[in-house]
Amino acid sequence: MGGTLNSIYSNVSFALQLHTKSMMRLQEQASTGARINRSSDDPSAAYRILGLESQQRALAKYTAKIAETTDTLEIGLNVMQNMSQVLADEKVRLSQIISGTYDQAGRERVAEAINDALEQIVSFANARHMDQYLFGGGGTSSAPYQVQRENGRIVGVTYQGAADARMIEVAPGVEAGAFHVGDSLFCVQNRGRSSVYGETGAAVGSGTSSVTGTVWLTVADANTDGTFELSIDDGRTWVNADGTANQAVVDSRTGKVLFVDTTGITQTGVDMASFEGTHDVFETLISIRDLLFNDRNLSEGRIDELRNVSMGALDEVRNLLVEKTTSVGSKVGFLDRLREMLEDIQYNTEDEASGLRDADITQVAIDLSRRQVLYEMSLAVAGKLISISLLNFI
Repeated sequence: MGGTLNSIYSNVSFALQLHTKSMMRLQEQASTGARINRSSDDPSAAYRILGLESQQRALAKYTAKIAETTDTLEIGLNVMQNMSQVLADEKVRLSQIISGTYDQAGRERVAEAINDALEQIVSFANARHMDQYLFGGGGTSSAPYQVQRENGRIVGVTYQGAADARMIEVAPGVEAGAFHVGDSLFCVQNRGRSSVYGETGAAVGSGTSSVTGTVWLTVADANTDGTFELSIDDGRTWVNADGTANQAVVDSRTGKVLFVDTTGITQTGVDMASFEGTHDVFETLISIRDLLFNDRNLSEGRIDELRNVSMGALDEVRNLLVEKTTSVGSKVGFLDRLREMLEDIQYNTEDEASGLRDADITQVAIDLSRRQVLYEMSLAVAGKLISISLLNFI
């Protein structure tokens, strides 16, 4: 008899405990809205959810990097477009200078405007975003362009930034550069034909000159024996012409070399040596400004000739800038599409994790109601079973 009552009590207690646990779990799901609140609720699904949540965090990190990179690129793109517009305006000014329309005073006014444009271009090239320089490549902590001045005017602009762009991983296995190498944006690097424009008879030598863009070659009398001396740094240093077809003349300011064919030199003067495919934005504006100020006392005819040469150089650097602007715009478009793709993946990942984790509240309510009915029925049955006494067996 005692064993029977103990068995009844144990079975009733176990059944009530199971119902209680089930009701507590359902009530927890109803209150949290989650089917899985701890890994023990469904180990397999919990492991899958952890993996999906890790993927969500990684995708969120990548989309944030893309947004930051795109923002930086768009600011740089805006700066480049402004620079291109400045160059277009200067081309209009230069094209308006026609012999007979502008006298020297008029040309000097245009030269002053070009000097202001040069200052603006340098400011653009040293633009910053979030205390990082946009056009210094990987070197974003210091100004990429260093300016040399004489008498308050810019006479040289030197690139001091990094040779490589700083790459940012914006997706698994995908990198993008947000900070440009200015030297590749503002300097044409496709060396072509070289020419000397002037009346001295000098020509470009057969050696590979290291000078780029536009160089002023000054030819002066060395002495009374009819020989000449040459300078490409405005008379700071001189070298005697040796009558060869490939004489090296060094710029003491930059260390760059111009090889000169001196065999045809017949008179003194100032010539312009121009190297196609090597012009940069700053050197081009400096050369045009100096040409219009005419500190070298060139004739009207020479100024017109060299103005046309300078127009070609200005077109060269502006075309490069337009090309690079288009390239950056394409990169911004690519990053926008990549961000949209990652956001779609992130949404699908979140949806999958939510499907595994979230509870069906309607089903939970039905199950909870059923469990409550079963619990109450179990209590009623247990009450009757436990109330059995010895009299029930007599």
